[in-house]
Amino acid sequence: MMKLTLIQDQAIQALVAGAVGAETFDRVFAGIRFDEIESTMLYAFARNEDVASDIEDSFSPLIAAVASRVLNKQVDVVVVMPKVLQ
Repeated sequence: MMKLTLIQDQAIQALVAGAVGAETFDRVFAGIRFDEIESTMLYAFARNEDVASDIEDSFSPLIAAVASRVLNKQVDVVVVMPKVLQ
């Protein structure tokens, strides 16, 4: 398991924001933290369960592609958990 650095986390956030637009990013991704990668799974924390589910359902392929580019490592699955489970 590899913990992401703050710079890697912020780089993923910035590229996702550029892809989805500022309004959507602020509404959906506010408070997200991309935390660690294990094998090809990227783990992230969102502000609550509903947002975590929405991000997983609607944005996983985009996040996986962006994270693969930033981390220079294949990401196939994005798991988003609510911060309360952190």
